[in-house]
Parts: sequence; structure tokens; C-alpha cells
Amino acid sequence: MSIRIVALAGGVGGAKLANGLAQVIPAGQLTVVVNTGDDFTHFGLHICPDLDTVCYTLGGLANPETGWGLVGESWRVLEGLKALGAPTWFHLGDCDLATHLERTRRLSQGERLSEVTQSFCSAWGIAHTVLPMSDDPVATRIISAEEGELAFQQYFVERRCQPRVTGFRFEGIEQAKPAPGVIEALETADAVVFCPSNPWVSIDPILAVPGIRERVAAKPVVAVSPIIGGKTVKGPAAKMYAELGIEPSALAVAEHYRSFLGAFFMDPVDIEHAMKIERWGIMSMVTNTIMSAREDRVRLA
Repeated sequence: MSIRIVALAGGVGGAKLANGLAQVIPAGQLTVVVNTGDDFTHFGLHICPDLDTVCYTLGGLANPETGWGLVGESWRVLEGLKALGAPTWFHLGDCDLATHLERTRRLSQGERLSEVTQSFCSAWGIAHTVLPMSDDPVATRIISAEEGELAFQQYFVERRCQPRVTGFRFEGIEQAKPAPGVIEALETADAVVFCPSNPWVSIDPILAVPGIRERVAAKPVVAVSPIIGGKTVKGPAAKMYAELGIEPSALAVAEHYRSFLGAFFMDPVDIEHAMKIERWGIMSMVTNTIMSAREDRVRLA
């Protein structure tokens, strides 16, 4: 297959489709641009949840039960921290700590996040290109009805997505520049894929980085719905839609991306929306979008 693809991805769902694409597209022809709006500092370490999930998945290192973290992980350090009364709401495994420690060390010495990511991908045997959306800090802030603004991981992990969402803010987005290689990949791409990640807090931050949106809009774009039958396989996207006054559905996702889309993939349970999406001039593709096994990822890709 001689085709260059740029995939925009968040965490678990995005990582699964990126993994499928990596298996059907020759090395050097797939670039995965990953959301870094949920990056944060914990115990002095620079942690990139979405970036690590994508890289671990592409490298065959991800925990197959959770979709995040490392397979065969142990938790001795976390247990020790808990015994000392440290904040352990964000689970850091012993092996996962190696990633954060080395990333933090290299960043403190002046390396860019994209450079560190490239080095890690090489060490993990990842043949395709994985890029953070930006080397500059961007922080997704959740605006909630009960608690005002919350840092994303505070909302997502510590509060377990319980606060009602009323909006979002991407702190630092105006000053952020696309990471080296992102614009070049988009300009030479034959198509862009929006992976089945949360539209609000995974894909939107990437598109909000100055220079990315207009280049994506100039390409054929395909999206896969993260909402199936009004629910998400993982994550709070459906809950966010409902709290923002929008009925959560594959149709709502298609409308969210409407100005970009050439084609939209949805599960057979959502076939009722196909005709309306077609009337928008978007090709509707109905197929199984749940990626339970490796074969599902490859087939969908």
C-alpha cells in the first residue's frame, strides 16, 4: 500500500486503531500525532499519559487488560508511597516509572519532547513515527459545574470524571507550535484519520495547536466514532456530550467533525444515523468498530 497517513490519537481507543494502522501501512508511511493536553507533573516527573499509551501499544508493551500501562507491571513503589501517606491517586507502576524518570531527565537537559519520544520509539522497536502534538506545554482544563476549573488528570483520575462538565480550556495553546515533523507529515499526507478518541479532550487539543487545523482541513479526513450506541467503550466522552446538552451518539461525533469529514465510520448499532450523515455530503461507513482483539484492529484499519 503506497499511501501516507497521519492519525490523530488520544489514549486507549486511539492507540488501538493506531496499532491496527501500523500493521497494514508500511514503515515510514504512518505518522501518529498524539494529544499532550493531559500531560502533567507528578512527584516531579513529566508524565505523558496519551503519548505513553500509544507508544506502549505500538511497541507491544501495553497491558492488554487495561489498555494503558505496561504488561506484567508491579506496584512496589506505589505501595511504599501509600504507606508514607503520599498522594497515590495516579497509579505509577514500577516499570512505567522508568519511562517517566528518563523522560524527565532528558527534558531537564534541554531535549525536546519529540526528540525523547523518537528515542523511546527506537528503543521499543516502533517502526512508525510517533509525535507529540507540540513540544510546548499545553494543559487541558476541565470547567466543571461543582468545582470550577480542574486540571485534566485531577478530573479524569482523581475525581473519576464525576464533576459535571460545562466547558474546556486549553491553557498555553496560543503560544504552542506544532512539534517538528507534524506540519511536514500533514502536508505530505494522502489522508488524515481521526482515531476513536474523545473529540473534546483528545482530538480538539491537537486541532487547536496553531497551524494544524487548516492543514488537516486541506486533506481527505476519515473519522471513527468513539461513541457506540450512545456509550463509550472507555472514557467520559458520552458523559461530556450529555452534560453539554448534546445527546451522545455517533451522529453527534460526526457533527462535531462535520467541517473536516469525507468519511465517517460507525458501528452497526448506529446505522440509523447513516442517511443523515450522507445528506451532509459525508460518506457513512458502517462496520464493527469495537477492537477487542488484534484482528479487529487490523480489519478496521
